[in-house]
Amino acid sequence: MSADQGTHGYLADKEKYLVRLKRIEGQARGVHRMVDEEQYCIDILTQISALTSALQGVAVGLLDEHLKHCVSDAVRSGGDVAEAKLEEAAQAIARLVRS
Repeated sequence: MSADQGTHGYLADKEKYLVRLKRIEGQARGVHRMVDEEQYCIDILTQISALTSALQGVAVGLLDEHLKHCVSDAVRSGGDVAEAKLEEAAQAIARLVRS
């Protein structure tokens, strides 16, 4: 993980992300409860699909903010910083596509 010295692009929407993540936590607990209660596997898989979609939504939002804020600032600065941020973003996108 890399740390940036400036502010992060998602901070303007931090509360929105926290609310979404809290909801995702609840969904994960719900899936745990479903398994514990030995509910029907297709119903559990349906909830896991919803949970996965919710996490992907957060990831895409954070990636969008990163590109608009962190990467664009680095590109304006140019040089090695820009190259490093572009490579970092490309690797993050590759991880998201694989998941």
